[in-house]
Amino acid sequence: MSSLSVTGTRPVLADLVPGALVRDAVLVAGGAALTGAAAQILIPVPGSPVPMTGQTFAALLVGAALGWKRGALSMALYLAVGAAGFGWFQNGSSGLFGASAGYIVGFVLAGALVGALAGRGGDRTPLRTAGTMVLGNLAIYSVGVPWLMASTGFGLTTALEKGVVPFLIGDALKIAVAAALLPGTWALVSRFRKES
Repeated sequence: MSSLSVTGTRPVLADLVPGALVRDAVLVAGGAALTGAAAQILIPVPGSPVPMTGQTFAALLVGAALGWKRGALSMALYLAVGAAGFGWFQNGSSGLFGASAGYIVGFVLAGALVGALAGRGGDRTPLRTAGTMVLGNLAIYSVGVPWLMASTGFGLTTALEKGVVPFLIGDALKIAVAAALLPGTWALVSRFRKES
């Protein structure tokens, strides 16, 4: 088992990869890179200073696949490298400022939460996965919305109208994809293990 795994929990997908410390380092860096690549998938949202990107979906998948420690470390690496000036935030940007930076900070919390839930079977069935992803999104919003309010001067109602409501349909679609993808991956892993 991994040097970063939690005793008493189920394995997450990353635990199925052989190795330990080197594997964990590669997976943490790979999760950060995947999130950076997904951030370049960008759809401007009219009337909102926050665009819709693929990075939220990637952050949640990374958390579920890597588990709570590796998921949080991966998102912390993504955050730290981007804050230090590497342009892999949305649209090739960097630095920890602006209306959407709080959502990126929220990825660390979401990576840990989703990873912890996945370590307890929260990614094994479509219904559990959907619940896990909803909680992960709420973790991101719990940091992103207050940051949006602080950076723009919006009140809570306006921040919700501009920083949450326009993203709910996209969140629902991402949750539906994750609810198919993660349990489907576990079903394939289970089938492969039985055949081996």
